[in-house]
Amino acid sequence: MAMNRDMMAKLAQMQERLVKAQADLAEKRAEGTSGGGAVQIVVTGGMKVDSLKIDKEVVDPEDVEMLEDLVTAALNEVLQKVQALQMGQLAGLAGSLGIGGIPGLQ
Repeated sequence: MAMNRDMMAKLAQMQERLVKAQADLAEKRAEGTSGGGAVQIVVTGGMKVDSLKIDKEVVDPEDVEMLEDLVTAALNEVLQKVQALQMGQLAGLAGSLGIGGIPGLQ
């Protein structure tokens, strides 16, 4: 029975740490840019778009494809950065809980 109590206490502790890690991650921001900064996208660690800025110079009704490419490039860059933030947070959480050997985590 003591083993069950210990396990339940560890699970509760793990859940508390996970909730805190998610809250911490949601506070973090990553930025992706393209076109020399003509397009800037900021995304939270919780995968929500915080802001999107597009310089007027790249808005050409005759060349919508270029703008689409710039937005796509900036978005791909910022999503890679957010994924790295998430993996870092997950690795830190796993380390603090004494969990090792999870593929992809350092």
